[in-house]
Amino acid sequence: MKLSDYVVRFVAEQGVKHVFLVPGGGAMHLNDSVSRCPDIEFISNSHEQACAIAAENYGKATNNLGVAMVTSGPGVTNTITGVAGAWLDSTPCLFLSGQAKRADRMFRADGSPLGVRQLGVQEVDVESLLRPLTKYVVTVLDPQTIRYHLEKAVFLARTGRPGPVWVDIPLDVQATPIDEKRMPGFDPTEVPAPYDPAILPERVSKTIEALNGSARPLLLAGNGIRLARAQKDFRNALDLLRIPTALTWCGGDLLADNHPLFVGRPGGIAPRGANFALQNCDFLLIVGARMDFALTGYAPERLARAAHRVMVDIDPAEIAKLGGVIHTGICADAKAFFGELLRQKGSVRNADRSAWTERCADWKQRYPLVQPEHRAPKQRVSTYYLAEILSEEVGPDDCLVSGSSGNGIETFLLCYRTRAGQRIFHTAGLGSMGFGVPGSIGVCLAHARRRTICVDGDGGFQFNIQELETIARLKLPITFFVLNNEGYASNRASQKNYFGAATIGCDAATGLTVPDIRRVAEAYGLRTALIPDQINLRDQVRQVLNQAAPLVCDVRVVQDEIRAPRLSTVQRPDGSLVSKPLEDLWPFLDRDEFAANMIVEPIRE
Repeated sequence: MKLSDYVVRFVAEQGVKHVFLVPGGGAMHLNDSVSRCPDIEFISNSHEQACAIAAENYGKATNNLGVAMVTSGPGVTNTITGVAGAWLDSTPCLFLSGQAKRADRMFRADGSPLGVRQLGVQEVDVESLLRPLTKYVVTVLDPQTIRYHLEKAVFLARTGRPGPVWVDIPLDVQATPIDEKRMPGFDPTEVPAPYDPAILPERVSKTIEALNGSARPLLLAGNGIRLARAQKDFRNALDLLRIPTALTWCGGDLLADNHPLFVGRPGGIAPRGANFALQNCDFLLIVGARMDFALTGYAPERLARAAHRVMVDIDPAEIAKLGGVIHTGICADAKAFFGELLRQKGSVRNADRSAWTERCADWKQRYPLVQPEHRAPKQRVSTYYLAEILSEEVGPDDCLVSGSSGNGIETFLLCYRTRAGQRIFHTAGLGSMGFGVPGSIGVCLAHARRRTICVDGDGGFQFNIQELETIARLKLPITFFVLNNEGYASNRASQKNYFGAATIGCDAATGLTVPDIRRVAEAYGLRTALIPDQINLRDQVRQVLNQAAPLVCDVRVVQDEIRAPRLSTVQRPDGSLVSKPLEDLWPFLDRDEFAANMIVEPIRE
């Protein structure tokens, strides 16, 4: 058997049904093997970045492996954005690349570098480039070790804190005949266990003790719960605890918006009620959330400052980075934690916390995101109102993909109300423009070509627009709502906020133009639509959703719609930036109203 055939068969045995690739000479044996594998549908993309992002979202959607295959040199470097996204969002992915043949590499036989920048054609040092962004990266020089490296890579991608892995295979190695009976395998005991399960009973007991003594508990749930395949355990634990629950942006589809205990997604751009609940709680249980600055408001020391804070995470570094902010750190898998919590359920006291639960529900109702002014008829569409309508019109079985930054996520996804069972996909950690189009491809294929709705900004939509050909060729049922604000509204807003005016690279007036997206889509053979205003917006949205996809809809949105509520940042005279507390979002409430919402003593500034 040729080594490349073995690699492809191995991938198929992992339950992977689709492999995303950009054919290239450096990986020609791997490409040929994929094309002949009856168990895998190969998806030929037009660009490696799109190929990687599609694989990244395929991995998110299946919670198994997203697999991408690229050529050497520029194929590798073009792929790095997708790898970084998978690394930051802890998504299991396997990347396979071709490489210059062994005799042409910039290394001696003993592995030491020759000291030159390049020797082989389209050669780059894959291991040095990818080591900071992968759990495992290797260039396979001995064909007989391929089984070991593949097994180790896939094991690491899926276990502990998941993430991407990379196997680089020189051209001559790909073509080498191998003897399967003589190939050594990988022993999982080579990798230390990510945590000691013996600590769990005692740490869970401490957690229950702190919970029992609380009057205002809050559960903050993140995507680590889904990565641990602990969604059912999470719901069982919630049924036991019956405490208000917030979600991170990555874990935003773990509960439906109308769940009676759901308070919202807190953070720097958030519903006021979610932040009031977070900042006023006296017990905070964080499970599977890495607590990045977008959530903590760049000031983790101010997070739930009156609460006993418990953090459960598979990665000890994520707990350690918060220092003394965390009172009880539990390095464990979310599924194991919930399992132990449920085993000790007899110790959980059924206290009457109805006043706290009702107050959280009141915050959620009293401070809605979509305001009457967003719904008022006007020349262009409010993204807030569009999000509200799509929340009600998109089917419960549809998949939703949001753009990476700007209105596509900070406004649309902020306001979108998730239904039970619905899946939401976006790139939280990296926020790379160009995510929406290839991300939708990966999501749609992972869900057996289920209808997929993508809401993206007109700027980010251009970054991987070549993948509209992939969508048209495969006839994927993807409907795009492109938020047309004539450029980069986020850049425009930042420049206006800090410098008083937009000066460079935002729109036609400052040196950037965006083409007519309908004409571009039509050139690729896609149907198009236009929503020019929000008069009868619901009917216009229904007409778009009722049309056969793939389809690209140009939505003329308010050009510089204010994004709120949001954390405000003040620049000091020395140039440093300081943020307001999470509970005090802009536009600021009347001070008496703000004080009435605070159970915890407000911070005096």
